[in-house]
Amino acid sequence: MVTNLTLSQACEGCLLYKTATGKSQNTIKDYRNGYKKLALFFPDDPPFASLTRAQLISFFAWLQNDYVSEPDGVAPRGKIRLAPKSIANIHIACSALWTWGVDEGYVPANIIRTIDSPRFEPPAIEPFTKEQLQKLLAACAHGRTWKTRATTSRRPTADRDRAILLLLLDTGIRRSELCDLTLTDLDLTANTIHVSGKGRGRDKKERVVYFGKGTARALWRYLTPRLKDTNQDTPLFSVGPSDYTRSINPNVLRRLLKRIGDRAGIPNVHPHRFRHSFAIAYLRNGGDPFTLQILLGHSNLEMVKRYLKIVRADCADAHQRASPVDNWRL
Repeated sequence: MVTNLTLSQACEGCLLYKTATGKSQNTIKDYRNGYKKLALFFPDDPPFASLTRAQLISFFAWLQNDYVSEPDGVAPRGKIRLAPKSIANIHIACSALWTWGVDEGYVPANIIRTIDSPRFEPPAIEPFTKEQLQKLLAACAHGRTWKTRATTSRRPTADRDRAILLLLLDTGIRRSELCDLTLTDLDLTANTIHVSGKGRGRDKKERVVYFGKGTARALWRYLTPRLKDTNQDTPLFSVGPSDYTRSINPNVLRRLLKRIGDRAGIPNVHPHRFRHSFAIAYLRNGGDPFTLQILLGHSNLEMVKRYLKIVRADCADAHQRASPVDNWRL
């Protein structure tokens, strides 16, 4: 067993391996963030194989009780503690590091697996209502009302933005999946799109998802004026002036949806909320959970079970309102 490999060298080796085997950029970013915390707690860069379970327990206790960060940005938020979900992500990153170390022969066992990950409550799922979606679609077409007159101007990106909202809502695809779409992925005859899914290389999970007639009309209206200047590798959704268009990226998409939400007067508008809305509407309208798992690209039913719990609560409320015994006072 190699014993002279330092912790920092192990972290870089693991990241290189995960990159080479096709882990997504977001996964690599999460791993790197976790390894930066390890470097802060172990500034002397000890031998990787020398780290003990007791030392790593102390590391996770430090994350829980003592570590604070001061995020950069236009509006500084001051010093904040790590959320339980963030610590759980670091636990995952460390477990991946020790698993890599076992596979490569640097350590005898994955000691992270003997340390429980912190528990946390997942954020509440808040799907859009029909009225909220109508306001968002209206906000795609027009900007804010002018202060000097009771009119609004039609936005030049209205057709694109409407197509984005409807496609997110009608398919439940992730923001990164939407940003990666090209014209080749779209079939307006079959009303389908080919989605590359999360990951790259051997982790890539491809699937086909479907959309309805209303979304097809919105896509056709958005694409028709552009077809003469495009090819099959052209990004489906682009930003920028006509002489310098480029593929929309996840951060631009997030800011775009937030601005639409601000104009519509609806808070907390983000890409994943459309995914939640699709999933819950799909189940409410009679879709089965196993097909939903496939359409969403999940590897298991855990997230679908959360959606089912919401739909079952709907059923319980509906029965309380419609119970014949209670309504007829029998």
